[in-house]
Amino acid sequence: MDQLLAIKAFSRVVESGSFTRASDSLNMPKATLSKLVQELEAHLSVRLLQRTTRRVTVTAEGQEYYEKALRVLHNLEDIDACFNARRSKPRGQLRVDIGGSTARDILIPLLPDFFARYPDITLDLGVSDRPANLISDNIDCVIRGGPLGDSSLIARLIGHATLMTCATPAYLKAFGVPAYPDELRNGHRLVSYLSPQTGKPFPLRFERQGEKIEITSAHRIGVNESNAHLAAGLAGLGIIQTFSYSLSSILRQGEMVEILRDWRPAGYPFHVVYPQNRHVTQRLRVFIDWLVECFPARVAGESGT
Repeated sequence: MDQLLAIKAFSRVVESGSFTRASDSLNMPKATLSKLVQELEAHLSVRLLQRTTRRVTVTAEGQEYYEKALRVLHNLEDIDACFNARRSKPRGQLRVDIGGSTARDILIPLLPDFFARYPDITLDLGVSDRPANLISDNIDCVIRGGPLGDSSLIARLIGHATLMTCATPAYLKAFGVPAYPDELRNGHRLVSYLSPQTGKPFPLRFERQGEKIEITSAHRIGVNESNAHLAAGLAGLGIIQTFSYSLSSILRQGEMVEILRDWRPAGYPFHVVYPQNRHVTQRLRVFIDWLVECFPARVAGESGT
């Protein structure tokens, strides 16, 4: 038995919660992975995993072994990274998950600079506004805006975005220009951004001189993807609230007009997030450092205009 390989196989099953997902992420036949775990259990004379036709659960002994084995794997990776860093530039594959408009307007335009610095790193982008499971989907990191709810993840702040409230000139001609947020509750049509996780609309947020208002009136249309949400506003379907970085060229060209400018809410935080039980590779470390350097100015967009 290759014990190190067996430990890696077992650890990936624990992290992904599935033999199938673990075999996919390791690019290893499922039968081979299963045999490695069985050999490890036989070597230890202990049951590490409970398997049924529907799920895999970790035994108490398996959880203890996983925590100890993870430290060993991290130590080995640290040793390798130390020597590799002396001889070579960061290399290998990164899997990054990011929202649609943030990928289009922020990250992708910045990537030529990243690849110029780190030509030996390849990047797989998962572009979706739906929340991803970093462990089971074997994702290295996620770039997301908003409050953080999962304490098992490590987050690093990479910037603040400005929220703007806008509508098309045709819409404002037909329905009038609101001078106060509460006017949106009566007679105006809203295009809500729906939580991809819960399906509920995010409220429109407003703030001025310490006064905070949230508008949760019934919307005419709700959309759970950021690019489509912007498209609905551009189509004149109603008032939208979205990030300045997606609106800069649209506002310059007069396709939409900002309203309630004096009521812009406080900056919306963006973080890069990764699992705390996963070793931070050299390639992930340089990617995160690069984000911290380049992301803030870009995500701020037209906040000063």
